Amino acid sequence: MSVLRRLWIYQAERFPLAKTVPLLACFSAASITLSAVLADRPLPAFSAYLIGFTLVFILFFQLRVADEVKDGEDDAQYRPERPIPRGLVSLRLIVSLGIATIPLAVFLALAQGSGLIWLLVLTWVWLSAMTFEFGVPAWLKARPVLYLLSHMAIMPLIDLMLTGIEWLPHGSATPALWLFIALSFSNGCVLEIGRKLWAPESELVGVDTYSGLWGPKRAAFIWLIFAGISATLLIGVGIATGFAFAFAVIALAGLAACLIATRSYAANPTPKAEKQMDTVAGLWVFGCYATAGFLPLALGALP
Repeated sequence: MSVLRRLWIYQAERFPLAKTVPLLACFSAASITLSAVLADRPLPAFSAYLIGFTLVFILFFQLRVADEVKDGEDDAQYRPERPIPRGLVSLRLIVSLGIATIPLAVFLALAQGSGLIWLLVLTWVWLSAMTFEFGVPAWLKARPVLYLLSHMAIMPLIDLMLTGIEWLPHGSATPALWLFIALSFSNGCVLEIGRKLWAPESELVGVDTYSGLWGPKRAAFIWLIFAGISATLLIGVGIATGFAFAFAVIALAGLAACLIATRSYAANPTPKAEKQMDTVAGLWVFGCYATAGFLPLALGALP
């Protein structure tokens, strides 16, 4: 197969564009829009949204590359069916593509101006530390909760960079924006835990999952706690925008759907329930960002 064909198969398995692009487009646009709404400023130009999406797309691809590097030995031993261990593409090729995106990201950050490059560099510093497990891989791996929190800390940094596209030219962010940045952290945990709630028959030796670590019931309950934190923060964003009731209705309705999925998985953690939890986690995060970023605009436009 040609290199392009192999890369297309790689993205389908490890960085699926059909799922990733809509979520990142919503995330980046919502971040920039909400920053302007909370500060009662006009929305920035379309170029700001385009730069925001491209930067976050690059960063998430670099996160995938970082995972390939730090998980390389485990994948070769326990998951030989993955693209790199089975020889579909080489680690060198994927790392080279990740490095090749750095100049583009630097160019876009400098083109946007207002010091955005420093927020991008801050995110890269944390990403680099994550790639090498902060220099203590064995110690960190033995503490899965700390592992989760330390790795998900990159989400607020990415969101700070995205919102900075809007607020940096004006000097500072409005304090209420920190509610949304905290929402990014909790939503990152929702996604990360949600994709590692597996059925017992899906568990693999050498592959760490939260269902394997805590058991399906406890893991599902912890996932629901993070969804509840996200719902609370979403309502907080609604209060800050002046649309508390509408935000609360959506947040509570979404949380109810999460509760139903959690109870179903906890009672009978089948492969079907496993897939449902992953789907619900993605829909919940997408809904949070869509609500926070665009509902105030929609309601504000009403007569």
